[in-house]
Amino acid sequence: MSSLMKRYGAVLSAVVFLAGAVFLSMKTEGKTGTLQTESRPPASTGIFGENSSAPAASGDEMRAVWVPYMSLAMNGEKDQSETAFHKKFDAIVSGAKEKGLNTLIVHVRPFGDALYPSQYFPWSHILTGTQGVNPGYDPLEYMVKAAHAAGLKIHAWVNPLRIQTSGTPSILAQSNPYSRWKEEGVKGWTVQLDSGIYYNPAYPKVRELIAGGVKEIVEKYDVDGIQFDDYFYPTESSVFDTGSYGAYLSQANKSGSALGLYEWRQANINALVSLTYKEIKEAKPKVVFGISPQGNIQNDLKMGADVVSWCSAGGYIDYICPQVYYNFENPVLPFDTAVKQWRELVTHSGVKLYYGLALYKAGSDADSGTWQKSSDILSKQVQLARQSGGSGFMFYSWDYFNSDQTKEEVQNVIKLLN
Repeated sequence: MSSLMKRYGAVLSAVVFLAGAVFLSMKTEGKTGTLQTESRPPASTGIFGENSSAPAASGDEMRAVWVPYMSLAMNGEKDQSETAFHKKFDAIVSGAKEKGLNTLIVHVRPFGDALYPSQYFPWSHILTGTQGVNPGYDPLEYMVKAAHAAGLKIHAWVNPLRIQTSGTPSILAQSNPYSRWKEEGVKGWTVQLDSGIYYNPAYPKVRELIAGGVKEIVEKYDVDGIQFDDYFYPTESSVFDTGSYGAYLSQANKSGSALGLYEWRQANINALVSLTYKEIKEAKPKVVFGISPQGNIQNDLKMGADVVSWCSAGGYIDYICPQVYYNFENPVLPFDTAVKQWRELVTHSGVKLYYGLALYKAGSDADSGTWQKSSDILSKQVQLARQSGGSGFMFYSWDYFNSDQTKEEVQNVIKLLN
């Protein structure tokens, strides 16, 4: 048995210990958990072969934009009415359609809360300024109808573990699971760090809460997809899960097969991801489930995101959209190298590969000013994404499609989308 298969056998054992009976597909198809940065070939040949050129867009190409909670926020508006929210979202829909996009990735659960009436999570503070306060309308219901009426698809974007970061939201509702569990004296299910408060995916009840909340969205709304972003374990430090990992070790050491911290965390997240996938498919098989992890594969693995398994085995996801937020001159991980790594990682026929592109960096002084050297960096990235055999791309984020900073880059991208 290969060392990789031994690793995943141990991971499976950890999941069974934690969840009782969770069956994970551990097919590896020749992949390993370690990828080396490759040297870049001469620019004249392209990274996918000599004289290669970017193909034209296919009819089913994903052309998406992330719409974060900041773009939907009403808490800073004088008019917080339903009509005002509709007007704000209508502008996003019409703008996206005009620019040649076909999918909106809309934030619906940014802080363990909801932009829809939920039996699991409180109303989001971004609607009224106070978490748990009913705005008097259903934002998600309207967003789905408005997007579909314009011929756009809509994916519900969920932060699976985040409850509060940097004091946002400032007050958590009494109906928030964190508040209820604290009052009931439940320990370990949430973790408070200096950076914020997070759900602990080591516990089956926590995973069931998160996955159940996703199933609720799928059952109640005609969304086309669900997406988890890259916010999994918020730190590499063992301080996050000293108690839960210690409890695991006390049992696993008896059999002599204890996992290291990183692999144990990956087992927990894999259990969450596979459960979420199962809940979605049981509710509505046609709804797709995707994850948008960091663009650096090694960083993903350290934060509990087992992208190796997700991209090479069934039962986890329908698509992966790594946030390849690098330009071609990045000294650590150039864009073209990252694209090639991800293209090689995705081997399962049921997993589509999209690329997350850093629209927010265009024209900025990010990365030592290298994004200011040219106004066609993003358009070249779109072309390379197509050339690589990927199925599309997603831009972060909506507001930057309408920024003076990104104006020239956006104009060049739009030419490729229309």
